[in-house]
Amino acid sequence: MPHIATTNPATGQVLKTYEAMSAEQLDGAIERTDLAYQQLRTTTVDQRARWMTVAADLLDAERDEIARIMTTEMGKTYASAQAEVTKCATAARFYADRAPGFLADEPADADAVKATRAFIRYQPIGVVLAVMPWNFPLWQVMRFAAPALMAGNTGLLKHASNVPQTALLLEDVFRRAGFPEGAFTTVLVGSDAVETILADPRVRAATLTGSEPAGRSIAQIAGRELKKTVLELGGSDPFVVMPSADVDRAAEVATTARCQNNGQSCIAAKRFIVHTDVFDAFAEKFAANMAALRVGDPMDPDTDVGPLASERGRDEVHAQVRDAVDNGATVLCGGEPPTGDGWFYPPTVVTDLTPTMRMWSEEVFGPVAGLFRVSSYSEAIEVANGTNFGLGSNAWTRDPAEQERFATDLDAGNVFINGMTTSYPELPFGGVKNSGYGRELSALGMREFCNTKTVWVGEGAASAGAGAHAE
Repeated sequence: MPHIATTNPATGQVLKTYEAMSAEQLDGAIERTDLAYQQLRTTTVDQRARWMTVAADLLDAERDEIARIMTTEMGKTYASAQAEVTKCATAARFYADRAPGFLADEPADADAVKATRAFIRYQPIGVVLAVMPWNFPLWQVMRFAAPALMAGNTGLLKHASNVPQTALLLEDVFRRAGFPEGAFTTVLVGSDAVETILADPRVRAATLTGSEPAGRSIAQIAGRELKKTVLELGGSDPFVVMPSADVDRAAEVATTARCQNNGQSCIAAKRFIVHTDVFDAFAEKFAANMAALRVGDPMDPDTDVGPLASERGRDEVHAQVRDAVDNGATVLCGGEPPTGDGWFYPPTVVTDLTPTMRMWSEEVFGPVAGLFRVSSYSEAIEVANGTNFGLGSNAWTRDPAEQERFATDLDAGNVFINGMTTSYPELPFGGVKNSGYGRELSALGMREFCNTKTVWVGEGAASAGAGAHAE
């Protein structure tokens, strides 16, 4: 049976365990979610907006307790967990407010297609399976759930097995907000059950945030079943610093960008590519900033970096650092895990990297930064794009011409100039290359799981125009 449990990564102590669903229980959960879809699809977008607003209110009212559960389950600092809950409430309100416009009929040029009326209508498609990771256990789910439910779809959540309490909590929030029973259902199963779920004809699509191998597996199953998928996979985001940059500010933001969520973020900056003219100044400031971060109890308000989510994850990060050092890299700070309980790893900066080292091409999922020296803009782009990933990217320059070039030349789904990559409900989010495909958030994220239906009306139709429908 899969191990589904809350294990505190700050202590290694197992706090709560859950029994995985049986095949019969899983089938019942899928059936409830499908029945809820038959009901939810007939509701108005205004009714769904009222329920979504109540869900946002519940998240705000219960923020501190929800944050405590997240910190206990995966080790993020309590302050960052509180911010995550608030961000989820913001996204829920965003879709409650914007869904009527996102889903409104879009008139087309009727004359051009020889019709009296022609328009595009956005309608839900059914039950959507969400396979979600532990690193942002509430936000990763909410950025799918809010647009999906507002579109009239229902959600079936298979969350990471180390965050079961967070998974069940969100199901409870949507239920108490007023959504029909089963509209958002958590299934406590292992990854071996995903194929069964996705192959079920009652499930119409899937979204996954996770590793590249997991994405390949989901895509293979979905391809066989002819079902839509959105995949947000790994990233090894570049953080480029050019001579005109504000080096002090870049080094300050770089520290946060690398160590956010204890370094466990797909869009955390991981490869710091710095022009030789400012390399030494940036490296000195960056290493000092990283070394000054306080590692410790994630519930302590003075802690900057908590533990990694698992012992295996901590050991993998250290193995990547040791591989670099054994092959000639230089550690400017950190590099050795502390003794004692918990799965902690210090903020670490490694330089003198070469292509023979794992850190050159692999994503490092912990507070470890790789530092690269380049001598020109073209070399910076070559190193930045020299990866199989293409999720986020950062560029620091005060030169308007360079800013425009970076916006075009960086091969990524997101380009942030003079700021840290993050996700906003207002902007589409996703990657290219091995970082996945499809988009979350914004109107695009909502429409990923809609039937974009063409409606053509010929002579003899009623005179009412498109636009009254907002399903």
